[in-house]
Amino acid sequence: MKFQCPIFILALSLSALGAIAEPAKTTEGLISGVSGALPEVRVFKGIPFAAPPVGDLRWRAPRPAAKWDGVRAADQFSPNCVQRQAGGGAFPPNGGDRSATTMSEDCLYLNVYTAAKSAADKRPVMVWIHGGAWVSGAGAIYEGEELARKGVVMVAVNYRMGPFGFLAHPELSKESGHGSGNYALLDQMAALQWVQKNIAAFGGDPKKVTIFGESAGSWSVNFLIASPLAKGLFHRGIGQSGGEFAPTRGLFEPSVKLAEAEQAGVKFGEAVGAASLAALRAKSSDDLMKVLAFRSAATVDGFVLPEDVQTIFAKGRQNDVPVMIGSNEDEGTLFTPLVVKAATLREQSAKRFGQDAESYLKAYPFVTDVEARAAQAASFRDEVFGWEMRTWARLQSKTGKQKVYLYFFNRVPPGPNAANMGSQHGAEIAYALDWVHGTNPTLTKWEDLDKKLADQVSSYWVNFAATGNPNGKGLPQWPVFNAKDEQLLSIGDKIEIGPVPHQAGLDFYEGYFARVRRERLLTEPRP
Repeated sequence: MKFQCPIFILALSLSALGAIAEPAKTTEGLISGVSGALPEVRVFKGIPFAAPPVGDLRWRAPRPAAKWDGVRAADQFSPNCVQRQAGGGAFPPNGGDRSATTMSEDCLYLNVYTAAKSAADKRPVMVWIHGGAWVSGAGAIYEGEELARKGVVMVAVNYRMGPFGFLAHPELSKESGHGSGNYALLDQMAALQWVQKNIAAFGGDPKKVTIFGESAGSWSVNFLIASPLAKGLFHRGIGQSGGEFAPTRGLFEPSVKLAEAEQAGVKFGEAVGAASLAALRAKSSDDLMKVLAFRSAATVDGFVLPEDVQTIFAKGRQNDVPVMIGSNEDEGTLFTPLVVKAATLREQSAKRFGQDAESYLKAYPFVTDVEARAAQAASFRDEVFGWEMRTWARLQSKTGKQKVYLYFFNRVPPGPNAANMGSQHGAEIAYALDWVHGTNPTLTKWEDLDKKLADQVSSYWVNFAATGNPNGKGLPQWPVFNAKDEQLLSIGDKIEIGPVPHQAGLDFYEGYFARVRRERLLTEPRP
């Protein structure tokens, strides 16, 4: 493949602007970027980090991207990975770049945002892994110009999702020789390998790489820290509202064992009329997306994940890096129906929690339907997000040597749904990425308090990427998490230190999940 560009004139003009010299040299070839909305930022869009996973490469580990001649113009975002909505879904709630609106299986590309003046700058690197429950989203939505302006090189990546990213199958396991599924995680690792080889050309330091993400992006950070295959590919991790320590399945699934995942893959093939791997690969992406029952979950395959995440952390076998993690006050509002019947919630809690149902009702009391909705939203917040992040912090502080910083975000962004949604799932993104000071259109009318808070929050994030410690000049001191007092940073209308909130609910789930694990150990066959 050949690309042409007047190299000398381009490099000369950009040098005059004080930007990094172009074309940048990558392992695959020369590449040129475009000006960002912020004049000091250069953006390199749609850089391939792996070969298109199509045809016979569908459901295989990512292969190296092809080399090219000449200069490749990185001036357009790639298609988003295949999902149900071509535009990458409706998330996040308060900003984001919506210009990438097509999708394809040929989607393993990344975007680089840099304000570095030269390759010698060696700026910290932040690699964003988008959320979307592993079924929607795209790297292009999460532009990084504002963080680049604050001194990091930001990279936003795509990865395969849904059945393309997580299908396990007996034939796939036989083909690979080490299990199947987890293609999304392997894609993320391939992107990190590209960063290690190439980010210096964009002014980044491959020895200071932070992975960060929200929701399913935070799940991914959690799994990458747990996976031995990712060792050395990054040096710090930020998890925003997502971990995978729970032993049970709720709305979102934790990891599943290989045999179980393989049988789910066989059923998936039956649902699309494909009795073999060859027949599955022959199906169009549209045919595969017609199956609504497929649920994306990582596979404990003995390769990417030797054991489940909770066991890996409990044994101290995670990649021991500093972590900064947390969740939001109103995570449950997005996932709770507008109307919840009190009688129905009592029946559901009795059915699900059994002998622990009375304790559940004490932790989340309600009488009326309105109170029942609030109780359901609160319990969802604590189970899916608060408990996961506290457990992550506890295990890292117990079995790891590197520090952990825990936060709780409770600022309610201004907007028409503020009263109903509160500090909802994803509310912190616009502050962490400093979109409050950005150029992308948003319906949110930011207040002066939001502007100050966004500057502080994004500074914590950038400081952590630079040093492994979020603290810095002019910022309220953020203490290291420890098991004795479990103090965290409360981020809201003001920033202050305090204890982990909602302890009664978190402690309920701690006891419930402990019982579930004990019962499983008694019933599972010994090896």
